[in-house]
Amino acid sequence: MSERVKVTVVEFGDRRHYMMQWRDSVTGRKKSKSTKVERTGRAKERKEAERVAAKFEAELREGRYHEPLRVTWASFRERYESEVLPSLADETESRVAGVFNRVERVLNPVRLVDLTEAKLSHLQAEMRRDGLAEPTIKTNLAHIKAALRWAERMGMLARVPKIDMPKRAKGAKVMKGRPITGEEFERMLDKIAAGLAQEPAWRKHKPTGKRKPRPRKPREIRPEVVESWRHYLLGLWYSGLRLSESLELWWDRDDRLCVDLSEEYPMLRIPAECEKGNQDRLLPMAPEFAEFLLAAPEAKRTGRVFNPLPLGPPRGERLCDYRVCEMVARIGKAAGVKVASKTKADSKTGERGELVKYASAHDLRRSFGERWATRVMPTVLQALMRHESIETTLRYYVGRNAQNTAKVLWEAHKRVAAGNTLSNSGEIRHDSAVRTGDSTSDGAKGCEVDPGGFEPPTKGL
Repeated sequence: MSERVKVTVVEFGDRRHYMMQWRDSVTGRKKSKSTKVERTGRAKERKEAERVAAKFEAELREGRYHEPLRVTWASFRERYESEVLPSLADETESRVAGVFNRVERVLNPVRLVDLTEAKLSHLQAEMRRDGLAEPTIKTNLAHIKAALRWAERMGMLARVPKIDMPKRAKGAKVMKGRPITGEEFERMLDKIAAGLAQEPAWRKHKPTGKRKPRPRKPREIRPEVVESWRHYLLGLWYSGLRLSESLELWWDRDDRLCVDLSEEYPMLRIPAECEKGNQDRLLPMAPEFAEFLLAAPEAKRTGRVFNPLPLGPPRGERLCDYRVCEMVARIGKAAGVKVASKTKADSKTGERGELVKYASAHDLRRSFGERWATRVMPTVLQALMRHESIETTLRYYVGRNAQNTAKVLWEAHKRVAAGNTLSNSGEIRHDSAVRTGDSTSDGAKGCEVDPGGFEPPTKGL
């Protein structure tokens, strides 16, 4: 509160007590508050009211006064969505709106202070009952905590309620899907036409009444449509781009995510507004993706790099992100590539059933990270994956697969054993003086070592 705030004592004819009045430094509106001193007209009570007003003025100037907690949930949400969310990424803004909708649906708060520890714990239990993954629950609660902390800083909340984050999120499965193998990806390429021809789940409906549903004819997919989706899937496989990034990749626009062929090596130029990390970046691309792009004729290096075609006549400039995500999942389903499964309760009947997740566009990105995790150092992989923090790279890709890590170790051991000299391996040979019983520099004598050495297993290498 500003030090220039001035509290005065006023008298209202319809009030029993002297009133204090001041102008709010934020909104500029006049505010009033009772002194609780009876308005008798005598100088003694007037001076007492002035003393109360002076004390209250000091509280305002020092920021020790908090108004009664009458902020409604609706007014808090309106301010947060208009003052905070516009500065965040569009995806984050949409995610927070979904979290607030869930809060209203489950808790139905009237005032902001209605979000108590007990009610937030109940919200967490309801999210788990709805089948949400532990990391998703943790992310939703983190958005709620950030919003409540902002409300506290704005003076809308006296204290942020304590929120216990899910403990199982630490040891839960890190990825929602998994990296797919090369054989699975080839199956997806073979099933592009079958996947695109599938009936979307939202169009399927049960027949009502006695009328029988008309059988639908298999949809014919044009060859140019299949080729455009094949080109797109190969691009995701080689590049490791996120779905939204891939659809906004241009050949010739500097104000968008674009391919830069002006340097010695092909690069990706990413403006801040088009990148999740919100930074202007010039990053290297994987050599296999660079070769994939350079295979395109120079005459076709204009516009968007990827343009998967719609099944029917185009209705806009390109397919929306959600539609492309759905189509890739349909291709994964047609190829039978299952990446995850979980049990989830039906929102209408409450019955629990298995929900299978088929290969998606992000699983192709996971495959890209899995392949390059064994080829380069973590810092290089961080640049390829465009992770803002090295912790994300280490958590999701480096050391995730114990078999791949063991394979790298054994191959490194084989290369060292092939040299088998003290100068290049740093190891003591089995036919050294230790085996013969001769004295060594550390005084060891009489030690017998198997001259045959140690042979690593070859299975799976």
